[in-house]
Amino acid sequence: MKENFVVTRSVQTRVRSASANCDVAIIGAGPYGLSAGVHLKAKGIETRVFGEPMEFWAHKMPEGMLLRSPRVASSLSDPDRAFTLEAYEAASKKEPCAPVPLDTFVEYGRWFRHQLGSDLDRRTVLRVDRDQPGFRLTLQDGEEIRSKYVVIAAGIGSFKKKPAVFQNLSPLQAIHCYESREVRKFAGKRVAVIGAGQSALESAALLHEANALVEVIARQAEFRWIGLHSWLHHMGPISSMLYSSHDVGPLGISRLVAYPKLVSHIPLRIRDKIRTRAVRAAGSRWLPARLANVKLTLGRSVLEAKAAGDEVALRLDDGSKRRVDHVLMGTGYQVDISRYDFLPQELTRDIKQFDGYPKLASGFCSSVPGLHFIGATAARSFGPLLYFVAGTEFASPELTSHLSRSSRQFRPLP
Repeated sequence: MKENFVVTRSVQTRVRSASANCDVAIIGAGPYGLSAGVHLKAKGIETRVFGEPMEFWAHKMPEGMLLRSPRVASSLSDPDRAFTLEAYEAASKKEPCAPVPLDTFVEYGRWFRHQLGSDLDRRTVLRVDRDQPGFRLTLQDGEEIRSKYVVIAAGIGSFKKKPAVFQNLSPLQAIHCYESREVRKFAGKRVAVIGAGQSALESAALLHEANALVEVIARQAEFRWIGLHSWLHHMGPISSMLYSSHDVGPLGISRLVAYPKLVSHIPLRIRDKIRTRAVRAAGSRWLPARLANVKLTLGRSVLEAKAAGDEVALRLDDGSKRRVDHVLMGTGYQVDISRYDFLPQELTRDIKQFDGYPKLASGFCSSVPGLHFIGATAARSFGPLLYFVAGTEFASPELTSHLSRSSRQFRPLP
């Protein structure tokens, strides 16, 4: 009986593992991973999405944050446009508002993920290895799953940029904006916020409103505000010719970046100029009033940052000094796929890159057959729209179209 039991358990394990195999494995359950999963499922392609739904947005972004993207550009993508932000608000009887609160967006994403049903697997992927004709994924509980294709939609959490001047400070003293969920814990604390972009400026406003003592320090001589000339958006058909509804980039460039396929054919040098111009450091136009009573130090940079007991001693390039309790870095991120801890070195070195970004062809194909990247990692190939939620409208159909054609060419997994 004992031998039969062992044999039966062994057979059950093999059956369970075989059923766990899939055509497409998507790593990441944020807006890009969830959207791609729903599109692929609609095409009948066996897909599994791995990760905790909306984890980065729910646990890393500051409480009380508002989305920079306009409402019209804040919906995830599904083939029939049946699961938009507006559909969620109607279903949950939530009053629409603009800008969109972070909590509403997180709840919306979690509502959207129910369209995947059992195709969502909350476990973390620890490692991806090639296993011809596809890949082998090792999960957090040790289970191994084989997939013909792997789509990496793991977001920007691994790419936080921390300037060298702050590297010697402890993680409690120098904190990135993408690590400061609970702003209320800074009440009564002196906080130097570094940066001049949306993440820095909105964090400064939230900290001030949470009764922290805030100073923004930025190298720019003046702040830039998105949509400051709002009249340019109210000229009827002319405005439609100059700006896309995604609202990514200034006049003219906004319309161009709305077509990632076209952007991908532009020479890299020019493409990079378009990308950096479209996403240069700037804040939303609803922020200036909230920063009216915040100390703003412009045209200055921090030359030295040292721990002084529980405090941080800062020296600026004009010789002035500061003593603060914390430094909050609104210094953005730098894509570098080698920092994804689930990608082993032997795999990443075979992925053709430009400065950490994978070089991608049509269908978001990398130089490793069957391995695809969507979201921010694709922005160097397809333009800045891929940094934003609105990019799911392009990424999901483009990826699905490619995999629909390619999946027929693979022999079945044993």
